[in-house]
Amino acid sequence: MQLHLLDATYELFRSHFGRPPHAAPDGMAVGATVGIVESTLYLFREDGVTHLGAASDHVIRSWRNERFAGYKTELGVPPELLAQFSLAELALEAIGVVVWPMVEFEADDALATAAVRWADDPRVERIVVMTPDKDMTQLVRADGRVVCYDRRKRAFLDAAAVEAKFGVPPESMPDLLALVGDSSDGYPGLPGWGAKSTAAVLRRYPHLDDIPDSVRAWDLSLRGAASLAANLRQRRAEAELYRELAVLRTDAPIPQQEPTELEWQGVPRAPFEALVARLGAPQLMQRVPRWAD
Repeated sequence: MQLHLLDATYELFRSHFGRPPHAAPDGMAVGATVGIVESTLYLFREDGVTHLGAASDHVIRSWRNERFAGYKTELGVPPELLAQFSLAELALEAIGVVVWPMVEFEADDALATAAVRWADDPRVERIVVMTPDKDMTQLVRADGRVVCYDRRKRAFLDAAAVEAKFGVPPESMPDLLALVGDSSDGYPGLPGWGAKSTAAVLRRYPHLDDIPDSVRAWDLSLRGAASLAANLRQRRAEAELYRELAVLRTDAPIPQQEPTELEWQGVPRAPFEALVARLGAPQLMQRVPRWAD
């Protein structure tokens, strides 16, 4: 079997910004929730999608906000979208999906925990992490047992594709993000460390700890190397903090389940009918590929 892991928070954002607004009978904006239900039901029409786990950010702040004050928060998130976080989790459960809501950890950490837990399980042929988030590419394995998949572009990222896209192998992605920065997560990286120069350095020194402080010890020819080395030497502690933020945790509190427990059994009719009525979205009844009963 293949195990598909869904970034529900990303899917909720994608639905919110990619669909027309929709209001429930009580007036609540629920367009993002309707969208994530539709797109997830569509998944089960695709070949090979039989076992699915979805991770969500029940709240946006996490342990990373305690480590770095500039880390992403709920500020700037449309309030009508923020109000749907819990509803979207209930909606996914109502269509029979296993959901892991995160509070102190992030959804990315839950996906990483699941991927690492089951990557070597002989019952699992391959794990497909369904997100375009570049942070998640650090999970991709050279043996092909863990890959990422961008649903919007319908594109897989294996280890070769990660290196072709970012210039470094998956295991160096946290180091790349630490040095270059990640604006979506709110940490800036180091001055002067652009994507191309950073990739060139990491191809020679795969991890932050491997990069010598003195440019005289660098075993590569690179324009601006002296400036890069000086910035790193002066701000190495910052870079190490940013890498800590970039590294996905693999100890997130997801249940001790067997991968077989993620098998989708179909949509349970009564909970789904109640959800459809709550959302005021009767068209969802036509989207169900299989009923549980």
